[in-house]
Amino acid sequence: MSSPTEIRLTKEAGVATITLNRPDKLNAFTATMLTEMVAAFDETDADDDVRAVIVTGEGRAFCAGADLSAGAGTFDYHGTGDDPGAKPRTADPAVGSSVHRDGGGILTLRIFASLKPVIAAINGPAVGIGATMTLPMDIRLASDTARIGFVFSRRGLVPEAASSWFLPRVVGISTALDWVFSGRLLDANEAADGGLVRSVHPAGDLLDAAHAVARSFTESTSAVSVATSRQLLWRMLGADHPMKAHKIDSRLIAELGAGADVAEGVTSFLAKRPPEFPNRPSRDLPATFPWWDEPRFE
Repeated sequence: MSSPTEIRLTKEAGVATITLNRPDKLNAFTATMLTEMVAAFDETDADDDVRAVIVTGEGRAFCAGADLSAGAGTFDYHGTGDDPGAKPRTADPAVGSSVHRDGGGILTLRIFASLKPVIAAINGPAVGIGATMTLPMDIRLASDTARIGFVFSRRGLVPEAASSWFLPRVVGISTALDWVFSGRLLDANEAADGGLVRSVHPAGDLLDAAHAVARSFTESTSAVSVATSRQLLWRMLGADHPMKAHKIDSRLIAELGAGADVAEGVTSFLAKRPPEFPNRPSRDLPATFPWWDEPRFE
């Protein structure tokens, strides 16, 4: 990716960190940030040396939501053309320029498709898209200074970024409705009690805790197994019968079971040594992957 201006992407010891980098604006979300974040996830998926991704914010905020500098017209996409979703960001030729796509949804769908585990390190206020962008991430950790708000009812909007799909699956429908109807700010402990946040940490310990979680996902595990399992678990949330999971996982087990990673996993276990898995997501995903038809936006 070209040098970003509103995020920072770093890589160390198999972990990529995407840092939202507009600290003077509390990392408010813009069209540029959207483009740069999507490009960053494209890069981390393509890099076999990256095994997990952490997303956090620079300064005292995670993300204060959409940049409201346009005032009352911020969310009026009729005729402005300024919204990141108002211009087609899809290869689907059926989608014309007059069709508005929510920019937050473009981002969360890209995170949903990630081949690598994604960990949110919520270091401060996370409001609107700052909260909903974390929902397709696999684990959320928060600092004790974090405040999280699904504030759409207080702006006259509906939940965006496909959060009406993600949020009830993460915290349950009653909790999701409570948080969306009220639009109130949640402190980190309430977010943890509601199941949104895995754990709460002193601000100075948050990134170390996130890296510890990343290591637990990446040490002694197969990158292909993790990538395939991530999509299997997320996508089966929408299945209407367990038979759908049985059909897919039967095929995946048969394909992976004949491969080099499973041979290494079994051999290393019997030899009582750490595994050295040879397969890579860029070239060795099972033939059944992807097993879904990607829905079109229309």
